[in-house]
Amino acid sequence: MSLLCYNAHMKQETLVLLVVLIVVVLYGWYDRSQLVDELAEKEVARMDLLDRVSLLTTELDQATETNEELRETLEEEQDRLRALGEQVEEVTGTLSDLEKLAELDEELLKKYSKVSFLNENYVPSDLATIRDRYLYDESRTIEIHEEVEDFLTDMLEDALDDDVQLWVQSGYRSFGTQATIKTGYVVTYGAGTANQFSAEQGYSEHQLGTAVDFTTEGLNGALTVGFENTDAFKWLEDNAYRYGFVLSYPRGNAYYQYEPWHWRFVGRDLARYLDRRDLYFYDMDQRDIDEYLLEIFD
Repeated sequence: MSLLCYNAHMKQETLVLLVVLIVVVLYGWYDRSQLVDELAEKEVARMDLLDRVSLLTTELDQATETNEELRETLEEEQDRLRALGEQVEEVTGTLSDLEKLAELDEELLKKYSKVSFLNENYVPSDLATIRDRYLYDESRTIEIHEEVEDFLTDMLEDALDDDVQLWVQSGYRSFGTQATIKTGYVVTYGAGTANQFSAEQGYSEHQLGTAVDFTTEGLNGALTVGFENTDAFKWLEDNAYRYGFVLSYPRGNAYYQYEPWHWRFVGRDLARYLDRRDLYFYDMDQRDIDEYLLEIFD
């Protein structure tokens, strides 16, 4: 009985162990199955992520390419607009120059010493009265082109600052006034002599309103060649071009006798050009002179 009970007990334990083993195996198999499933899901997720990264990379490359194309297009458009702007500016500047030229008196830089003729009706567009303090004879009324007045005033004031006294003896003269003056000279000196130093009416720079005759201390207001020996003349030789004035009739000119007192306003650009090249106004071709008309009052 005892042996039978023992055998039964052993069988029971063996059965229990077998059941436990089966349970462990089944659990292990189930756990492994779960792990395999999880790994499979993760692999699928990884592949999806790789596909997504690949897609995003492709889209990024396309976007970069598109952006580069847009940048090039933008640069081309900017270049086109810049060129168009320059063209507009050039056209606008040309129109402004044309408008400015239309308002300027084309006679202002013409040669009028036995070369070209100003008719009897010509009068500068605007004339200003030179202030008494700049006149040798303060009882007289002397006029000058309005646009030249400031240049003349600056020059006379700067000369005074350098202790040089310059007085205006003559400025604008009408056609009729020049005719009267010339007739008086012919009567006094004879036609041959008068023609050496006095222009016929219509040929005088004074009619333009841009020429002035200067005198200084010690000359009693006279216009003489002695003016060349004064500090005033030396100062004009060194500085007049800075204010746009040039000596019209130097020694050896082909038109009139030497007139160191007679200076004409031609604009600072042209005056500077002449001074740097040691030239005189009448040495230049009229076509070259005309190029300076646009800046004459700048």
